Amino acid sequence: MTTDTPARLLQLLSLLQTPREWPGGELADRLGVSRRTVRRDVERLRDLGYPVQATMGSDGGYRLVAGKAMPPLVLDDEEAVAIAVGLRAGAGHALEGVDEASVRALAKLEQVLPGRLRHRVSTLQAATTPLTSGDGATIAPETLTVMASTVAGHERLRFAYRAADGTESRRLTEPYRLVSTGRRWYLVAYDLDREDWRTFRVDRVSDPFATGARFAPRELPTGSAAEYLRRSMYRAQESYDVVVTFAAPATAVAARLPHWMGAPEPLDGGSCRLRATVSDPKDWMAVRLAMLGYDFTVQEPAELVEAVRALGDRLTRAAGDVGERPAAGHAGDGG
Repeated sequence: MTTDTPARLLQLLSLLQTPREWPGGELADRLGVSRRTVRRDVERLRDLGYPVQATMGSDGGYRLVAGKAMPPLVLDDEEAVAIAVGLRAGAGHALEGVDEASVRALAKLEQVLPGRLRHRVSTLQAATTPLTSGDGATIAPETLTVMASTVAGHERLRFAYRAADGTESRRLTEPYRLVSTGRRWYLVAYDLDREDWRTFRVDRVSDPFATGARFAPRELPTGSAAEYLRRSMYRAQESYDVVVTFAAPATAVAARLPHWMGAPEPLDGGSCRLRATVSDPKDWMAVRLAMLGYDFTVQEPAELVEAVRALGDRLTRAAGDVGERPAAGHAGDGG
């Protein structure tokens, strides 16, 4: 029997957060209290903002339902480790759709994990190798969590940085936002030594250190960290306009395009045209278009037309006369 009321409430909350309906008698047995005590504890949870729904019946039942705001979760050891490992894997490899919110969640969770669970998370992370796409740039989850905490707490951040040409430097910054582009993470921050805004590729950051010094956030020139990053990337690389026609519906093409390229305009039910300003190298843009999986024709620019033609010739040569060869056996067991 749990006589400590706060501990009993936490235990009750943990049970109710399992997606099922709990008969009052079963809850009473689990907690070692009377059904009357269960009813009182349920009322206490409701007073704290937890939307506990009661059902009528011979035994009665309780379940936690969705409310207007998300109350604090109570996780057991296995659940906490599973969530932390999942967030670390997603954040560390900048997967599409995993943005700053997941990093903030990871920072909050790892801050309160007991030492024994933190060790289990690190052990599991070290023992697994994820299958990733793109250029394979990975980031230590600790780097992201330190950055996320300094962004949220308006705390100055010091770190070592390696530029694209290999030059190394130490930076003291006022971090503003973390931005995920799908393949990479970037930090948008005010560089105190250079007295200007800068963007930093997080996979080139090492030894991040939260200084403890607070600051009042400055106003970003563009108002949006994502927009500032986009403009800074365009300044660093030559941008150009592309016009591409796809032999597929606009909705289907839009679902596979990166959001920053915009949406194609429908021409009819089975084709569409994309007009976008990009800064990717022409050969990479040719690969990106081919990987969408739809027939397409490049109208502009001429350099991209040549890049697509060269890619097609290269792939044709790579295939050789494979179509005339006898069927070969499978090279491995992987699916």
